[in-house]
Amino acid sequence: MHRVEVGDIVRILRTTETVGAGYADRTGTCYGFTTPSATGVEVIGSAVEDDALSIHFDDGSSAWFARSVVAFVDVDSGQTMRIGKKWFVRTPDGDWIESPDSN
Repeated sequence: MHRVEVGDIVRILRTTETVGAGYADRTGTCYGFTTPSATGVEVIGSAVEDDALSIHFDDGSSAWFARSVVAFVDVDSGQTMRIGKKWFVRTPDGDWIESPDSN
């Protein structure tokens, strides 16, 4: 089973909490993760592991979700990310490699 990581395409599972919040069955992209006990973010679902994922949706909305209500869909290969002055490209197996064009 693939552990959801930054950049992954995911689907929000149907639970009482996700239906009530209006996110059930929606597909989005994981933009980050946090420890709710340290950051105080509001989490949809039960963050038993004290770990939450920031999921962004095409309509511009986003929310923090417990991993237990987030299902992996795809690694979305070909996407790019910049950290500082370096660019990274996502491979089909989910790795991030530095772009040869990074300076």
